[in-house]
Amino acid sequence: MTERLDVPVAGGTLAVFRLAEGGEPVLALHGITANSHAWLAVARSLEGRAELLAPDLRGRGASNHLPPPYGMESYAADLLAVLDHCGIERGVLVGHSLGAYAVARFAADHPERVRAAVLVDGGLTLPEIDQVEDPEAFLQGFLGPALARLELTFATRAAYHAWWRAHPAFADADVEDPDLVAYADHDLAGEPPALRSSVAKDAVRADAGELFEIGKPAHRLSIPVEMLRAPRGLQNDPSPMIPAALADAWASGQPALRSVREVADVNHYTLVMGATGARAVAQAIVRALQSPAKDPDLRSAR
Repeated sequence: MTERLDVPVAGGTLAVFRLAEGGEPVLALHGITANSHAWLAVARSLEGRAELLAPDLRGRGASNHLPPPYGMESYAADLLAVLDHCGIERGVLVGHSLGAYAVARFAADHPERVRAAVLVDGGLTLPEIDQVEDPEAFLQGFLGPALARLELTFATRAAYHAWWRAHPAFADADVEDPDLVAYADHDLAGEPPALRSSVAKDAVRADAGELFEIGKPAHRLSIPVEMLRAPRGLQNDPSPMIPAALADAWASGQPALRSVREVADVNHYTLVMGATGARAVAQAIVRALQSPAKDPDLRSAR
């Protein structure tokens, strides 16, 4: 099931999709060039154990009409608006890739509104970021084809579906084709023969400008948080988004609150969109929902 909610935010309305019903509400934030429909497999894997609410972040999907400013501060304000609109006093938050950074920032700044968090292959400072002189160039090299897609046009929806099916992350992966088609269709804007991604390039540029800072909030978290990491990267390559040593060092900073799990045989995309990864994410969400609903120690969060 997919039900759309329009949440008033600065500059207009944020599109939020209820992808699963049953149990307590959980907010799920997608990645930098993704959209809410990346969570379809996770929603199905929850099997009624949670209500999954997935926004299209500002500048993406059905929220691509929203104006700047973009970036972590704006995403946090939008997330707060969603919690208030849905009557969620203290929620469980899950974020993938850029969404993990947004969740970490929000939870660090507003621990009184977050019960627990799940960070999926994101949230920590990228390796060697301190040596970067041009953030946008670094992002271009790091994300590669994900950003190149924003420059492409497609004559038909079928052509865009074929582009995604041929992507190295999805070839021979355990991703349901209807999920991939729904994800691709939700990303498209324009009319044939000039269909294109709905992702606002200015939103991506704004996120690139924050590369030096967006990994810091994860070290201020004072709520229970579990990180799931993929052993393979965006192109199904052996270079993971979050190296094991980096994740383990972060978890050791507060072992009572932080934990890390590697999900075997997944890449950065299939950790959320594939059947194996989606089951692992759903299980992490259920564990987060079992976290005691006690007041956070606000002193350690500031």
